[in-house]
Amino acid sequence: MFNYLYYLDNPMTTPQIPPKPTGPVLELPSDLDIVYANLARIAHSPADIVIDFAHLLPGEPRAKIRSRVVMTPLSAKLLVRALTENIARYETAFGEIVLPTNSTLADNLFRPFQQPPEPPKE
Repeated sequence: MFNYLYYLDNPMTTPQIPPKPTGPVLELPSDLDIVYANLARIAHSPADIVIDFAHLLPGEPRAKIRSRVVMTPLSAKLLVRALTENIARYETAFGEIVLPTNSTLADNLFRPFQQPPEPPKE
């Protein structure tokens, strides 16, 4: 008679489950420049996707590109998938990110700087 429980408990006969791959080890150089971007321009050729990251200050008509990332279309699509998964986890933890609906994205990103309202005078 076959003893199923013995088979599961016996380390000599239990098939080992290979560990999940953890991916490459990423090293963060101490002199790495951190770049804040609130603007991205995306262009492509048949072989590459180019993403320029810039910081646009309120009221300024020009933004200086601070970083450029060039990747293959496959890598860009995998990045989109990873961003989608991470944004879903973020929204689960912190709530939905609400996108403006009454204007275009460009209107929200490039509208002129508006002074804050004056505090009420007493």
